[in-house]
Amino acid sequence: MSSSSLKGKTLFITGASRGIGLAIGVRAARDGANVAIVAKTTDPHPKLPGTIYTAAKEIEDAGGKALPLVCDIQQDEAVAEAVAKTVATFGGIDILVNNASAIHLTGTTSTPMKRFDLMHRINTRGTFLCSQLCIPHLEKAANPHILNLSPPLNMEARWFAPHVAYTMAKFGMSMCVLGMSAELKSKGIAVNALWPRTAIATAAVQNLLGGEQAVKGCRTPEIMADAAHVILTRPSREFTGHFCIDDETLASAGVTDLSKYAVTPGAPLMPDFFV
Repeated sequence: MSSSSLKGKTLFITGASRGIGLAIGVRAARDGANVAIVAKTTDPHPKLPGTIYTAAKEIEDAGGKALPLVCDIQQDEAVAEAVAKTVATFGGIDILVNNASAIHLTGTTSTPMKRFDLMHRINTRGTFLCSQLCIPHLEKAANPHILNLSPPLNMEARWFAPHVAYTMAKFGMSMCVLGMSAELKSKGIAVNALWPRTAIATAAVQNLLGGEQAVKGCRTPEIMADAAHVILTRPSREFTGHFCIDDETLASAGVTDLSKYAVTPGAPLMPDFFV
């Protein structure tokens, strides 16, 4: 039986400089985990707060050890180097969180091909690449997990019609869960997906969906961090191949009062895509 703490575990988290990736890292850090922050942001962006260095400080302040790594997950060599540095620093990798994601919510004729390519390179290909390079290290871990921040595979036209390119790229991440969970089962490596029931208050949501007003109907990234923690502390040989939703995951761990996660207490919650 695995313990309910991530103390001493090493997490390799893509897109961890802000938002959900950072929140998952901070939650693990509270247990005393090591967190490799794998992201591109070294200088603050005018619309997106947070760099790998501010993230590292948050992780250390929470009680973990941080390794900020400048890495564009579109570059094979950069990811290989980030994985090698993580293993050299912490002695291995226990958990891979594929959180990095690009989003562009447009219809077919209004999706520039460079946006299409970016979403597929980061979401689907980036997830596949990071998984491929971490698996040899996960094989040696006591309770190895891969967690993709991606939706359930609901093959319904309504989830594709408004933004075919984005949905394909996100579902690519979920297809990695479907395939790799079965492929890696004999190695004891769990592969699961996690997705929110409601929109989550991140800089991306604020920029895409209309500023402060949109954020009022959101929950905070902490709900995803707490749900991820539940998944990542489960026995990897017993819990794999699941497409988890944040509130259901917390309910399975006995947490049913989700009011603390509301950005605006009492405001009607905005459902997320794909659920």
